[in-house]
Amino acid sequence: MKHLFAALVVSLSATLANADTMKMAVTTSFNNSGLSEVLLPAIKQDLDLDVQLLIVGTGQALRLGEAGDVDAILVHSKKAEEAFVADGYGTHRREIMYNDFVLIGPKADPAAIQTTKSAKDALAQIETAESMFVSRGDDSGTHKKELSLWASADLDPAGFGEWYKAVGAGMGASLNTAAGLGAYIMSDRASWLNFANKSDLAILFAGDPVLFNQYAYLPVNPAKHPHVNTDAAQKLEAWLVSDRAKTLIDGYEIGGEKLFTFNATR
Repeated sequence: MKHLFAALVVSLSATLANADTMKMAVTTSFNNSGLSEVLLPAIKQDLDLDVQLLIVGTGQALRLGEAGDVDAILVHSKKAEEAFVADGYGTHRREIMYNDFVLIGPKADPAAIQTTKSAKDALAQIETAESMFVSRGDDSGTHKKELSLWASADLDPAGFGEWYKAVGAGMGASLNTAAGLGAYIMSDRASWLNFANKSDLAILFAGDPVLFNQYAYLPVNPAKHPHVNTDAAQKLEAWLVSDRAKTLIDGYEIGGEKLFTFNATR
């Protein structure tokens, strides 16, 4: 199979002769949350479908879809997703679930972002204080959201000093870097809750409506790539919007905290 990007490929199990198989590109935050470990066994049980995950950032996931290297994608960057469908690479966009982004940093909060009223004000204070900040820097949905927030504060990371570290890595690796440096970072809430190496970091800012984080499912268009497994992609979509998926998604908690909220329309 042709790959445009190196990706970690995860399969629930070796494909059985009587089982269907499909490939889905997903965000690192979806995988880091641990939700895939809940959903994949249920999908296998209910559909006899082996879903192989290519775990990349949203930008890379979309490009894998454009190249026909996967049968569907599950990502979280609405503007980019709508462009993917408008350009004919996806048949449609189906919203599945949401959580939110949070700003994390050292508990001492040297930039005093806990007292701010908005996400853009929090980032502006980090820039003013030149406190260490770790960026995904990988064209992921999280990175795209972060850049939009800097822009809303009339700030451009291209002009920042050494305090701004763009690491070009997934959510888990970026959180590890932030923990090691005692730096601020933006994360989806689910990845943070499932992250073991929290060190001296804590959620310092959350709740701004702009931090809403929607995940959507996009089947790759067989008119562009006739080889894609459209039947499997359709089966999976029907399952993802079912009551079974709703129960599993809404019921997934860590430490008593809910990680995602199901909001698919059926």
